[in-house]
Amino acid sequence: MIRKLSIVIPAYNEAQTIHLILNKLKQVELVNQIEKEVIIVNDCSTDGTENTILTYKSNNPDLPINYFKHEINQGKGAALHTGIAKATGEYLIVQDADLEYDPNEYNDLLKPVITGFADVVYGSRFMGSNPHRILFFWHTIGNKILTTFSNMCTNLNLTDMETCYKLFKTDVIQNIQLKEKRFGFEPEVTAKIARVPKIRIYEVGISYYGRTYEEGKKIGWKDGFRALYSITKYGLFKM
Repeated sequence: MIRKLSIVIPAYNEAQTIHLILNKLKQVELVNQIEKEVIIVNDCSTDGTENTILTYKSNNPDLPINYFKHEINQGKGAALHTGIAKATGEYLIVQDADLEYDPNEYNDLLKPVITGFADVVYGSRFMGSNPHRILFFWHTIGNKILTTFSNMCTNLNLTDMETCYKLFKTDVIQNIQLKEKRFGFEPEVTAKIARVPKIRIYEVGISYYGRTYEEGKKIGWKDGFRALYSITKYGLFKM
């Protein structure tokens, strides 16, 4: 039985959007009256992210927010390591601080867990009939190449390894030693979660409201090479 869902939000220079995503989280009603635990890790932002978070936390005491910050910028993966370690819910989900993913779809990811089928659920941007913003062709090709290479190493058949929306059984993910501090988190956690004995991994279709670089998108081609390195290191070399 799930009593609490921990929502881990890594944040770096998201002063323009983080209060908006928190509004969405506040409005979401989880099935079976599951409680929400919001864990924000500010990865040494240089804009007004911290002030925005603290102001929101003060003005919205009915939304339980646990706030942590890094004194030096370490990367998204490092922020997730901190947030995962602090989670107290039976399950946790990763939520970016921008508006690319819709928290109203949490219940869709929870369904395979609540019905007793899944321990881990990935939200795929490449399946289902939900809205998807049309943006970068080469990003899509790169994502599919990375997902395919990852699947070859893990023997999974995921359609979207790089997705933000990953729902984990908390005690399982907390017992995995994670090392990648930046965007290598996604292939590393996928490779390591796939090796957990008898783990049950599911995938559901989600919406995707992607951003352009002008709107704040941060991932670039260098991160793609790091992902390839991480798949090789944690997947291929461990086969």
